[in-house]
Amino acid sequence: MNAVGGDGRGGGSASGGVEAVPIQDASLTAFYRDMTTPERHTFWACAAGWCLDGMDFMIYPLVIGTIISLWKVDPGTAGLAATVTLLASALGGWIAGFAADRIGRVLTLQITILWFSFFSLVCAFVQNFEQLLVARALLGLGFGGEWAAGAVLIGETIRAEYRGRAVGSVQSGWAIGWGLAVLSQAILFSALPPESAWRWMFAVGALPALLVFYLRRHVKEPEVAARTRAAAAATGDRPKLWEIFSGPILGTTILASLAAAGCQGGYYAITTWVPRFLTTERHLSIVSSTGYLAALIVGSFTGYLVGAWLADRLGRRPLFLIFSLGAIVVVIAYTQLPLSNGLLWVLGFPLGFFASGYFSGMGAFLTELYPTRLRGSGQGFCYNFGRGIGALFPALVGFLSERIGLASAIAVFAAAAYGLFFVAAFALPETRGRLLHADT
Repeated sequence: MNAVGGDGRGGGSASGGVEAVPIQDASLTAFYRDMTTPERHTFWACAAGWCLDGMDFMIYPLVIGTIISLWKVDPGTAGLAATVTLLASALGGWIAGFAADRIGRVLTLQITILWFSFFSLVCAFVQNFEQLLVARALLGLGFGGEWAAGAVLIGETIRAEYRGRAVGSVQSGWAIGWGLAVLSQAILFSALPPESAWRWMFAVGALPALLVFYLRRHVKEPEVAARTRAAAAATGDRPKLWEIFSGPILGTTILASLAAAGCQGGYYAITTWVPRFLTTERHLSIVSSTGYLAALIVGSFTGYLVGAWLADRLGRRPLFLIFSLGAIVVVIAYTQLPLSNGLLWVLGFPLGFFASGYFSGMGAFLTELYPTRLRGSGQGFCYNFGRGIGALFPALVGFLSERIGLASAIAVFAAAAYGLFFVAAFALPETRGRLLHADT
């Protein structure tokens, strides 16, 4: 299957005629030193957005134990709320990606931020699990849409020689948001009874999004996207929703979707259930488990930064292959070996490192696989198809845990997902340094 390049409607691998630039300076911070003002504004706006996305999504895994206890739901049903959020985000991401190609990256971004901020607040006022399920599903539409529009925006704004590091560094904002969610949990569950603390968690998750919305109003549309959209309007040849499933683009869409499904399925299987694993199978309290989650988060943040550097240093594919194998090894050790709590705490760092760092290459990789006129649709669909399939994993882990235990269920689904990621990434071409051109 041939990949689609960033320079038109067709393409191939980097060695098959797609224009690419050499990486002259592969140091991690080179991209930031050489940024223009528009690049810098876009970088910080998107980094803040990823941070808020991470915080909003990770709130539910942190309160899932409280929800189970208060509303007497079984683990499989509780995991369903995480699954529904991700399924809705898959749909929202595809729609938002298509909208980004039709109405612009920045406008789509503003709409999705307002959407998921509002429904995060709604989650704080629900009265039963069914209402929470609906609210999380509606939040997911904006959650997935924000990633789709933001990833295309920064991928097109940053120059080719710095794209991997810049987009990957933005991805590290997710770990910061995760850390803010854990910090909020430690403070709120220490100061308030569980019956009200979980509601304040969702309320806090809604507040910072307004600041990001304000910042993003000042970010300009990428020139390459604006020119392409103007040309499409002039000729009447606007992108179609199903166009990414036709011609040579179809092969890229299938493989990229499978890669996204594998990398996200493994991640969500781990991050949704590790907090519950620590409190039930390791018998830690919610507050005492904070240190273990902190090790996981620090490892995740470090993984994002190292992954961002490796994405430009080694390439996108080597990053994916190395980290998927590392994640399989570490998650099996974390859940299956009879480790002391001290060793488990130490192992949290490499678990977070390998289970997160490959995301640093995904945004740039998907940006580089598609021509400009279909970039939002292609990137939005593939990544969020992965979310949709990955969305099944939290619920499946929950249901299987009733038969074989939570630790084994996490290991089974995480290893299967990362195996799929490895195979799909191996079949896709390298895209490091690809130039993006307007389709005119």
